[in-house]
Amino acid sequence: MSKDQYILAIETSCDETAVAIVRNETELVTNIVASQIESHKRFGGVVPEIASRHHIEQMTITLEEALQESGLTIDDMDAITVTEGPGLVGALLVGVNAAKSIAFAKQKPLVGVHHIAGHIYANRLEKEFEFPLLALVVSGGHTELVLMREHGSFEIIGETRDDAAGEAYDKVARTLKLPYPGGPQIDQLAQDGEETIDFPRAWLEDGSYDFSFSGLKSAVINRLHKAKQKDEFLKPEDIAASFQASVVEVLSTKAFRAAEEYGVKQMIVAGGVAANKGLRAALHEKFKSSETELLIPPLHLCTDNAAMIAAAGAVAYNQGHRSGWELNANPGLDLELYGDRKQ
Repeated sequence: MSKDQYILAIETSCDETAVAIVRNETELVTNIVASQIESHKRFGGVVPEIASRHHIEQMTITLEEALQESGLTIDDMDAITVTEGPGLVGALLVGVNAAKSIAFAKQKPLVGVHHIAGHIYANRLEKEFEFPLLALVVSGGHTELVLMREHGSFEIIGETRDDAAGEAYDKVARTLKLPYPGGPQIDQLAQDGEETIDFPRAWLEDGSYDFSFSGLKSAVINRLHKAKQKDEFLKPEDIAASFQASVVEVLSTKAFRAAEEYGVKQMIVAGGVAANKGLRAALHEKFKSSETELLIPPLHLCTDNAAMIAAAGAVAYNQGHRSGWELNANPGLDLELYGDRKQ
């Protein structure tokens, strides 16, 4: 019987300090996440400098907890993987330097991982991939449709031209004076509201798989401002439901159309907004009669975590990808170029 392979991963791209260990590419051993939400809540968003300081404080503690929970040591690891980008440069640097230090001290292979590749590969911890597949990536900073024909290959067939879906959620939430993070608050409100306002849907050109949420965000904010000027009461629940209906319809319709056109075997949903109840329900409805299998990760694998980085990093490692000691934070790391360099 061959020896089990263990991959340790570190994720510090934004405001979660996370360490995880995955066995044989798809078996989650431990996944520790230290959240900073309470620290950033009073500012209404992530403050990069504060995020970096918290990562420094939590890095060793999180690593020790992951090793203790797993019953393993660094010596048991086959490779050390880490998010190198995209993300906040100061936050990324903490994780990258921690990973480099561990890998150098223990002479372990080092593998830099793309954050979005990680979100996609979170799904593989639940179900094996079948190619070709399509991933709908929806988060605070990204909204993309990514075609994968094989492991480690990423072709972006559609992306946002302005605001990401999660970004629009946060901006509308701030206008409604909802606490940070705004996305879950809007989703929760929407469950109790009705779609009473017909907000715009940005379909763009015929056949386009790109997205645009800036106009929708502005339409919601303008409607709220006009109501305030007229002393008109609008139920926050109905605003949330109407806004979410627009976002969800565009995302689910374009994802379904692309899945049909490209004849994919699986439709994968990835990123923090994948936790959105409205989006999950709409996608299940769209794909219930489709031959394409719909995969949506459990909630704990939607938001930033290191398990997803370990899952993507394990594939990269087994494909022969290695990072040198010059590995650095790369806040603008391109997903397609990241895939190309591993081929």
